Amino acid sequence: MDVDDRTRVRDVMSTPLETIDGDEPIRAAAARMTDAGISALVVAAAGGCIVTQSDLIAAVAEGRDTTETPVSEVMTENVETVTPDLLMEEVAAMMTMYDVKHLPVVDDDYVGMISSTDVAEHVS
Repeated sequence: MDVDDRTRVRDVMSTPLETIDGDEPIRAAAARMTDAGISALVVAAAGGCIVTQSDLIAAVAEGRDTTETPVSEVMTENVETVTPDLLMEEVAAMMTMYDVKHLPVVDDDYVGMISSTDVAEHVS
């Protein structure tokens, strides 16, 4: 198979990118994810941070107040990113290596998100 014929991130990533401000309460993040049918948001202006359903579940399990706790206190920092041209096989390897389910897609700026669900749907 010619490398140019293989599926790339841009072909399956979720767009438009959903974001949230770090000072928003985690309840707002949960509502935004539910409304959009997604499980992660890029935290705007935080540079390389996302908040995931797992982050929110952990916060609730710790007894945090969902209306008072800001996203910035529970977000995942320093996340790995991928480019739109990366091959899906490389994305799957990165997710396995870093034990993550979401990778923001960056092309000069954040342009989308690729998730383990996207990878699974691609291979099925």
